[in-house]
Amino acid sequence: MTAAPALLRAPASIRLGSGAVRTLGATVRSLAGEGKVLVCTDSFLASASQGAAVEASLRAAGLDYELLDSAQPELPLAGVEDAIAAARSIAPDVVVGLGGGSCIDVAKLVSLGLAHDAPLAEHYGENAVPGPSLPVVAVPTTGGTGSEVTPVAVLTDPGRELKVGISSPWLIPRAAICDPDLCFGAPRSVTAYAGIDALAHAIEAYTAVGRSSWEEMGERVFVGSGQLTDGFALRAIGQISDSFLDALEDRSSGRAGMLSGSLLAGLAFGTAGTAAAHALQYPLGAASKTPHGLGVGLLLPFVMRFNAPAAEEKLRHVGEALGVGSDPEAASAKVREIGLAAGLPGSLREIGVDRGDLPRMAAQAVGITRLIDNNPRPVGPVDAEALLEAAWAGDLDRIEMKAAC
Repeated sequence: MTAAPALLRAPASIRLGSGAVRTLGATVRSLAGEGKVLVCTDSFLASASQGAAVEASLRAAGLDYELLDSAQPELPLAGVEDAIAAARSIAPDVVVGLGGGSCIDVAKLVSLGLAHDAPLAEHYGENAVPGPSLPVVAVPTTGGTGSEVTPVAVLTDPGRELKVGISSPWLIPRAAICDPDLCFGAPRSVTAYAGIDALAHAIEAYTAVGRSSWEEMGERVFVGSGQLTDGFALRAIGQISDSFLDALEDRSSGRAGMLSGSLLAGLAFGTAGTAAAHALQYPLGAASKTPHGLGVGLLLPFVMRFNAPAAEEKLRHVGEALGVGSDPEAASAKVREIGLAAGLPGSLREIGVDRGDLPRMAAQAVGITRLIDNNPRPVGPVDAEALLEAAWAGDLDRIEMKAAC
């Protein structure tokens, strides 16, 4: 018997648990030595208890650090370029990212910009980073993006209609410090959108197309599902579904479970990648100006139902992890139920999407080949438009669960 090829990429060190932030200083010192440290965060966290905890740990380790609290939602390119310019005057040896996905992504991009003196646009896409960046230590304050362990950073470029990503193994943080005590107090909507995004990461990583040879994997950043990522993904699905509603109520068990589940989902999709739900969200988010997690969470059950003919066995396992038995249809219905319970809208119509824009969105989505090619069932423009039509109406039963002849 020969094992199918499998790949896993991850930080060199991951610490998870209450009080983990107290180990930040020692972790950073092991990377920076006597050098300087830059903490990238936003203005709220810099003055909140999370920022105080990070500063206390860095001071206890005797580190010379500075705060850069300019991170913005959706990471506009100009803001990232300003952050890189400010960081050059500091000349750090290690960059710490404190916050949600945008804060950690700006730390990755600052690290990249300091190490490689080229416009960020030269690094857009996959494997366009020529070599190592400065070490990044990621400290997440939400359970959702998984950016603390993944090889991607996403930003908004006004010259591009859709958000753009930079995907490279060189962007994986050197270490992740995951402390659920830093997640308390996040707004309910932030918790909801981040949490459903984490669930999508796990489900799409688990059901992604599998590649049976090293040649088929090639030099992709996201290589599809495999034996090294499937376990993380399934564990994440169960943990997120068990913890999500408690996290929305800011309960300690829910926050801890969601942070752990998001981390596991990140370890899965950071190598396996995501698929059609994420591809469809890019044009949807650009047109509707809605949060990433909202769009992904709304679309995910429709994509799951569409994928059932090509991923039936795996979706049975997803259903079991969600606690609804081994029925793919029940699995997609459960994900929709979770989203609605978290306050997500039930249809694209509810968020003001013009039905006449759906064909254009469908065409844009199928052009995002790094995601579409990862989907277990092929998605062409007609399929993408049908998925968006069903989501616009909010009707799961419009999705044909039988494969086309």
